[in-house]
Amino acid sequence: MQPQGTKAYLVFLAKLIGFFVLFYYGTIFWIGLATPGGSYVPFISDYLDYVHAWRIALMKGGSFITGLYGYDVVGEPNYTLRVVGGNEVIIAYDCVGYGVVSFWAAFVLAYPTASRRWLWILLGFIAIFIINSVRIGLYLVARNKGWEMPLGIDQHTWFNIIAYGFILGMMYLYDKKQTIANN
Repeated sequence: MQPQGTKAYLVFLAKLIGFFVLFYYGTIFWIGLATPGGSYVPFISDYLDYVHAWRIALMKGGSFITGLYGYDVVGEPNYTLRVVGGNEVIIAYDCVGYGVVSFWAAFVLAYPTASRRWLWILLGFIAIFIINSVRIGLYLVARNKGWEMPLGIDQHTWFNIIAYGFILGMMYLYDKKQTIANN
C-alpha cells in the first residue's frame, strides 16, 4: 500500500470496513426488499433484483461445469439445479458469495491510490463468479458420483478458502500494479 503511516492505514481500514458493511448488509437488506413477505417491494423484485440475476447466472455456470462431466442438467424452480435422474443442488442465498464479492469491492474502493478501480472490481467479480460456478458444478458432480468432500470440509468452506485465497492473490497483484503506476 503506497501511503505510509498509521493515519493512512487507519483511514484505509475504516473505508474497507465501511464499504464492506455497506455492500454486505446492503445486499441482505436488498434481498429483504426483493423477497415476498416482510418489506417486499414488487418493483425491486421485478426490475432491480441483482441477487436473483446472480443466482440464475450461477445456475447456468454450474450447469455448464456439470455438463463437462457428461451429465444432462436441468434448472428447476427455487434455484434448483438437478442432474436428470439424479441429485440436485439448491443455489441458496448462502451460495451466492456476496460476502466475498463485498470484501473484494470494499478493498478496491478503499485502496488509497488506485487507478482503474472499476476494471479491477469487474475482474474480481468475474473471477469469483467462475470459482463459484466451478464449485457448484463440481459439487453436483460429487453428489451424483458419491464423492466425499476432501478432508471432511463442506463445500461452502472450500469455496471460501479458495475464493479468499484468490482474493489475497488479487490484492497482492493490485498492490503491485498500483505501486508501479504511482512510481
